[in-house]
Amino acid sequence: MPSPVPKLPVSLAANPKLSSWVRFSGEGGVAISPGKVEIGQGIVTALAQIAADELDVDIGRIELIRASTATSPNEGVTSGSLSVQQSGRALRHVCAEVRQRFLAAASERLGVDAALLDIDDGTISGPGNVRTSYWELAGDVSLDRDATAGVVAKPAATRGVAGHSVQRVDIPDKVFARPRFIHDRALPDLAHGRVLRPDISGARLIALDETAARAVPGLVAIVRDGGFAGVVADTEAAAEAALKALRKGAAWSAGELLPNEDDLAGFLKSQPVETTVIDTRAASTTKKAARTLRLQYTRPYIAHASIAPSCAMAQWDGERVHVWTHSQGVYLLRADLAIVLELPAENIVVEHMEGAGCYGHNAADDVALDAVLLAKAAGGRPVRVQWSRHDEMSHAPFGAAMAIEIEADLDADSEIVGWRHAIWSNGHAARPGRAAQPALLAATEIANPYPRMISTNPPAANGGGGDRNSVPLYDLPAWTITSHRVLTMPVRTSALRTLGGQGNVFAIESVLDEIAVLRGEDPIAFRLRHLRDERASDVIRAAARRAQWKPQKQSGIGYGVGFARYKNTGAYCAAIAEIEGNDDIRVRRLTLAVDVGEAINPDGVINQIEGGAIQATSWVLKERVRFDCTHITSTSWTDYPILTFREVPAVDVEIIQRPEIEPVGAGEAAHGPVTAAIANAVYDCLGVRVRDLPITRDRIIAAMELAS
Repeated sequence: MPSPVPKLPVSLAANPKLSSWVRFSGEGGVAISPGKVEIGQGIVTALAQIAADELDVDIGRIELIRASTATSPNEGVTSGSLSVQQSGRALRHVCAEVRQRFLAAASERLGVDAALLDIDDGTISGPGNVRTSYWELAGDVSLDRDATAGVVAKPAATRGVAGHSVQRVDIPDKVFARPRFIHDRALPDLAHGRVLRPDISGARLIALDETAARAVPGLVAIVRDGGFAGVVADTEAAAEAALKALRKGAAWSAGELLPNEDDLAGFLKSQPVETTVIDTRAASTTKKAARTLRLQYTRPYIAHASIAPSCAMAQWDGERVHVWTHSQGVYLLRADLAIVLELPAENIVVEHMEGAGCYGHNAADDVALDAVLLAKAAGGRPVRVQWSRHDEMSHAPFGAAMAIEIEADLDADSEIVGWRHAIWSNGHAARPGRAAQPALLAATEIANPYPRMISTNPPAANGGGGDRNSVPLYDLPAWTITSHRVLTMPVRTSALRTLGGQGNVFAIESVLDEIAVLRGEDPIAFRLRHLRDERASDVIRAAARRAQWKPQKQSGIGYGVGFARYKNTGAYCAAIAEIEGNDDIRVRRLTLAVDVGEAINPDGVINQIEGGAIQATSWVLKERVRFDCTHITSTSWTDYPILTFREVPAVDVEIIQRPEIEPVGAGEAAHGPVTAAIANAVYDCLGVRVRDLPITRDRIIAAMELAS
């Protein structure tokens, strides 16, 4: 059989010019320019490690250039835990090829066979003490050429930087409060903007008295475009004062009715849907079902709840505009801005700056358009717009609510003979740049408005959306997996960490636990018995061993397990939760094992798993978007509490390092397993199942009353 034709990594095939990824500066530096962005996941460090290894330079020489539509390759959006998987593979290939080309040039200059040359921190040397360097040769080696398929990177065993823990280069600025986040940046002659939006869901501005706002000292401009209105002022205080005055003069249309927040499952199941059969498996032999478990699990709408609200800056120069943003996709945002502004995309530069907290499609793109529209009236001054906490919790996209029904057919021994899994949920993706219409909030408010985008689901090849992780990794004899995408959208929904993965893993792992209890079988042994994937079994065994599963039963203490492979193609993760509780639950310890293939920066992987585990704990115990029939009511930390420092559990993580396997991302691996582990620990502790998230005191009491 002939060998497969070599192919470039996906991101490199789309952006093949070597010079768009790597360049050498005259001062002994190496600039790398991936199209993915740093959003707290540590890719600045991991990608620098990959480049340093392949180029044989000290990691301190590596400078990562922020993504910009003016200079960076177009890698789409930074999402799905794909940065190391996509950017890392592309950069490893590019740097390996660059190294080869410089060795060839050095061989010619020094008169030494390339095989006899070594590279040490960018210095190329050979027999007879002949030497040169990347920087001396930079003028002779053109990188303005396409990458070549088939280039071989260093074997894993010879890598000295990748695979080893390195201090994250972005952390010191954040710890010592240096201005790294966009919220802390300032441009010369900066003006400040605020946008007027309704408290009532779906209301539209129909009249506006600007008199009081125009009297505010420091006002630069009032902008009105149909239902979009905002102010520009010399200072933030003046902008806030002008907005307050403007709000008093605003009249709004009637809004849209919101569903009953206490019966989201009923709402989701009663709406028009688009139904897709995700996967089926037929049993090789038909076994009779003695009973069927029919169980429903739900999760609410979830807010991103980043510590800092969304922020952007924009500056016009004639018919050109420069935007600074913490968007996850600078090219995708540019595409939507071009539609709204009716400008060629080339007239718009979108440059990334880090934001303080990003867990998916938040309001970073929305506030960028706000800034652009307001800056148009600022006479060439840059304008900074930062949403309020109220804005963020009311108008940013939410993670979609979900209702999940699982029917498990059991034989007389309570062995699984059939499995049906159905999901009702709005779509989990409405990002900009992916449709003929823009997905930005202000685009629905302007005088010639675009319709609000109905969220869709990514295709199964990309991990799916509401159906993500709905196909069991376990070897069950038969199943049918069905997704019902709800077409009625009472609130905006889009991508939030794991998309539907957290809800589906919660449901699957909870049902498995219930069946293990019916059988009187240890839940870990039950899972291992149904797995054929050794990497899956390995992470469960590693977590169990590290947690010393299962200690002697203690009153008021419970233990639970959860497992998943993110998207069924990404990182493997198993979690064991130790909780204590009566009416209230406290998670004492989370023990996790993870397999990401080659862990480029093990400490960074641990950081990602810890962060995901803590966020999942917050989702399980606390987080829920609240609303009445017309308003979002959870608009502050009081109404939308998140886990506090004193509630954070101890988190212990073990990495199963596999340097021979291509790396995958870790950022979303822990959420589903931790959610399930905590829910299963609640049953172990209290003897009742709470199948609706979040697991609050009221829901525990209700479950106890129902059980009694």
